[in-house]
Amino acid sequence: MIQSKIRKVGNSAVMTLTADMLALLDAKEGDTLYVVRTDDGGLKLMTENPELQSALAAAEVVMDENRELLQALA
Repeated sequence: MIQSKIRKVGNSAVMTLTADMLALLDAKEGDTLYVVRTDDGGLKLMTENPELQSALAAAEVVMDENRELLQALA
């Protein structure tokens, strides 16, 4: 478990991501992080946009269902 404190910077509350946290996320300075609420009320930090991942998964299903038709059109 990694612990981090929330501190005030100007009018914002800030949590610093340590080098260990960045390594766990496979993230670096300047990357965008996405925060989603989990079913149990927690928060999940992600380096990939969950909405985009959902759309790509849906597109993959459609392409799998129509693979022969798509190959014929190519």
